[in-house]
Amino acid sequence: MVGKIGIVFALLIALMLTGIPVSIALGLTVLMFMYLLTQVPIEAVALKLFTGIEKFEIMAIPFFILAGNFLTHGGVAKRMINFATSMVGHWHGGLALAGIISCAMFALVCGSSVATVVAIGSIILPAMVKQGYPKQFGAGVIITAGSLGILMLPSIPKVIYAISTNTSIGALFVAGLFPGMLLTAMLCATTWYLARKHGYPRMKRATWGERWKAFRESIWGLMLVVIIIGGIYSGIFTATEAAAMSAVYAFFISVFVYKDMKIANTPKVLVNSAALSAMLLYIITNAVLFSFLMAHENIPQLMADWILGKELGRAGFLFFTNILLLLAGNVMEPSSIILVMAPILHPAAIRLGIDSVHFGILIDANMEVGLCHPPVGLNLYVASGISKMSITELTVAVMPWLCTMLVFLVIVTYWPGLSLWLPRAMGMM
Repeated sequence: MVGKIGIVFALLIALMLTGIPVSIALGLTVLMFMYLLTQVPIEAVALKLFTGIEKFEIMAIPFFILAGNFLTHGGVAKRMINFATSMVGHWHGGLALAGIISCAMFALVCGSSVATVVAIGSIILPAMVKQGYPKQFGAGVIITAGSLGILMLPSIPKVIYAISTNTSIGALFVAGLFPGMLLTAMLCATTWYLARKHGYPRMKRATWGERWKAFRESIWGLMLVVIIIGGIYSGIFTATEAAAMSAVYAFFISVFVYKDMKIANTPKVLVNSAALSAMLLYIITNAVLFSFLMAHENIPQLMADWILGKELGRAGFLFFTNILLLLAGNVMEPSSIILVMAPILHPAAIRLGIDSVHFGILIDANMEVGLCHPPVGLNLYVASGISKMSITELTVAVMPWLCTMLVFLVIVTYWPGLSLWLPRAMGMM
């Protein structure tokens, strides 16, 4: 066992250390191991590359990416920010709180952390600086609140986890709702405390008429939540079909309702979405190939036997999983981590009686933390482009909220009911 696992992961780490992208390193690891150390026909690799992305569920990924791009360009974010500002702008740190709530609302309909940071951050951060907030404070808020993009309802990492472990995508979507609401509240509490402590600006209280107007303008975007949950729960369409409906609906409201996006810009959005989808699908294809190698060599079961043999217990295993995933977040992006780690850790989790949906939300929460710290935290790089601040400055700026997220991670890990109550109540599991 140690020999097989050691060779596979030594090859993978060695290739990654040379600077080769993770997706290519995964594919080369499989080719080298199979060609040199197994009797598997090399033709099986070509067949697996083709069949690896044949699953119907994978179609949800390009559709959610397309929906996110339409929403980003279509004025949905701007109207959500206006509504959130009308509700909490008069509190301490009101504009920052509105940024967090806007990220949560956008996350309900988007499914991408990077898209959430771009859509909300590019509007709210300049407004905060103009109002007199320190740029570091605003950037810290947006980086961490943007991570809600992969925890709330639709989420590309959830789709990837579901494909890797044969878990219900619909149940995973719904399971992220309460944890997402809790994290939103915790980030808001941290922001409010810091704003009150340092005396950051407050806005004039909006009238109920202004709030109703802002809500009416944002309702078209928020209706997408009803479409996703209602459609899946009622059985009208699957989670994959919900992604396609989201893309069509996002296009409709962006072009014909809000009219912030011209039809002439549609080809550009389609090309950008296709490029990002191709990159993710390439990673998935190579990771499926890597999973095929591990399954052929029985590595997941051997790893599960080894972990269970250590008699860590359920609590100890969950702690071990969090540490492993947080360390992986230092060198890999979320999709690659899930595709490599989920097939290894999932069998042990199931044998310990840990629910697959709860385990998926736990992994999702870990990926959120990884998005917010260097060296590969994608949210940091996106925020750096928006704020023109260095990664070092942003790393320091994000610390208060990052500590809050770590506390949230502990809560999600050891309180499974937070994730499981809603999908069970809706009869999804």
